[in-house]
Amino acid sequence: MDEKLMAELETLKKGLEGKTADQVKSAIEAFEVKAKENVSGEVNQVKEAVDLSLKGIKDSLEGFAGKDAVEAMQKHLDALDIKMQSKAKKENESKVGFIDGIKSELKDNFDKIKAVRKGNSEKIEVKAVADMTLGNNLTGDQPRSYSPTVVPVTAPMLNLADLLGPQINIDGGTYTFPKEIGSEGAIAFQTEGDTKGQIDYDFEMVDVTTDFLAGTTTYSKKMANNLPFLESFVPFALRRDYMKQENFEFHTLLASESLASVELAASHDTKIEQLMKEIATLEGLDNPVNGIVVTPADWWAIQATEKSTGAGFGLPGVVSYTNGVLYINGIPVFKASSWLPANKYYVGDWTRVRKLVTEGLSLEFSTENEDNFVKNKITARIEAQIGLVVERDTAIIYGDFTAEA
Repeated sequence: MDEKLMAELETLKKGLEGKTADQVKSAIEAFEVKAKENVSGEVNQVKEAVDLSLKGIKDSLEGFAGKDAVEAMQKHLDALDIKMQSKAKKENESKVGFIDGIKSELKDNFDKIKAVRKGNSEKIEVKAVADMTLGNNLTGDQPRSYSPTVVPVTAPMLNLADLLGPQINIDGGTYTFPKEIGSEGAIAFQTEGDTKGQIDYDFEMVDVTTDFLAGTTTYSKKMANNLPFLESFVPFALRRDYMKQENFEFHTLLASESLASVELAASHDTKIEQLMKEIATLEGLDNPVNGIVVTPADWWAIQATEKSTGAGFGLPGVVSYTNGVLYINGIPVFKASSWLPANKYYVGDWTRVRKLVTEGLSLEFSTENEDNFVKNKITARIEAQIGLVVERDTAIIYGDFTAEA
């Protein structure tokens, strides 16, 4: 409780002794004036309610006078003073002002105060009023809004299968194709009377098998019911992770069966020049190059290549950028983010590499896998029976921008 207001209240009580109703009224008005002079900014917000309550008390005194009325009012103020002092410490701790309490009590108990007479007293208790906060006044969690979708881990920007030639579908688990591996003899002008030139061709029967690339995830039925976003997230996540692994498996096989590069970084000024040399090598073997694959870091390094030293950004004439696609001499350059190692690249004829499929990609859910039925679990499975056919190992070059002699 404000010490200045306490002193004023004490003075008011003592000054009421032996006073008439008019004098009591005047004393209360004087207290009101002094209270207004000492209230804080917080008290000013409730001034109108206090004014109304004090006015009611004064008006109620106009109908009677005498020593009995004064004594009754004195007792009431004494009781009010005691209650105020008992709340002082609590008000200091909770930062609740004296005027907040007296305003509330005067307003709520106006009729009782107005009826005070000798032998008819009322007990008024001033309660501390505190601002409500979540920490002090809320039990349990506050309401919240939930997103119906999961923010997922990113998926590959480019899958290796997106680069390949037409897919090969087979019924069994093995695909065999004949591959020309050489010849003897030659076609030549015939000398009259001599035997014509003869050529012998050699072939190799190449077998490619398919295997299941698969994965599963198991979760409880209750989890599925309580987290509805699983219905869309699980299929997405399984497909994403399947493609990541397919990219890795296909890249590992392709890198081992591709033509090794002989172009060394020390032999070239820029990555563009190194790639152009690789294109020239393949075209020298009669392979039409239709795609280049690099990492995002190298893709942007190519974009930053200067026309000449000190010329600033501005691609050399051999490089173009159209509709979001980077080209070197009209050959598109693709970004492979997660499956191509740093500094590595592919240059080649991608029609000579094909995906082999016995059973296409499928996603299934089961509640009867192992003991799922008795344990209320759900198993999701994704799988495909696939392989990779590298028809011509001289059609693709796998190189390194940092390779040194």
